[in-house]
Amino acid sequence: MALNKDSLKQKIITHLKAKGFVTEGEHAAAGDMAEAIAAAVVEEIIENALVDVSNGSSKGQYKIT
Repeated sequence: MALNKDSLKQKIITHLKAKGFVTEGEHAAAGDMAEAIAAAVVEEIIENALVDVSNGSSKGQYKIT
């Protein structure tokens, strides 16, 4: 499954709304915050995550690309 910043942003916004954050309107910045968080999370995973394959001919650790 590919990482998707837009999908993650929507999930973050949903959770922020559930906690009472204002996510829409002229002065709402929660949407921008959600977008920044989503971008940072996806970037971190792509840059640093490793997948462990524990057996078979492909055994080893592989960088996520």
